[in-house]
Amino acid sequence: MEIISGSTEETKKLAEAVAKAVKPGMVLALYGDLGSGKTTFTRYLVEALGFMSRVQSPTFVLHRRYTRDQTYAGITIINHLDFYRLTSKDEVYDLGLSEMLAERNSILVVEWPELAEDFLPGNQVKISFSVVGENTRRIVIKNLVIDYV
Repeated sequence: MEIISGSTEETKKLAEAVAKAVKPGMVLALYGDLGSGKTTFTRYLVEALGFMSRVQSPTFVLHRRYTRDQTYAGITIINHLDFYRLTSKDEVYDLGLSEMLAERNSILVVEWPELAEDFLPGNQVKISFSVVGENTRRIVIKNLVIDYV
């Protein structure tokens, strides 16, 4: 599915549609250049899933973990990873990715997932972001059916 988002409100609407379709154990791999909308999308996704966490880019800390006491569609944890600064697959492995993937009540959102592709499940949801204009983004979603109008 390909969407052209002309505003952050449209990106929010898309994130809400994705939130309705995600299930525990899913991995969302977010591809795109700096400033293409990956973290903005994640912020709206976390919000749409009912988490009250403040979402910031994990570029410098590599991993942010959002939790909630009550389940939303079986999800109580969102692990948000950013591999932009990593240079090897060993660094990815050392972050405890396998343990995060084993958490049954969580989803995993990975920005810059290229180094982690060998560790991620084959059915991961791939979401690619590209800049079309100052406020316009082309967003392509693979391996997830959503209701987006």
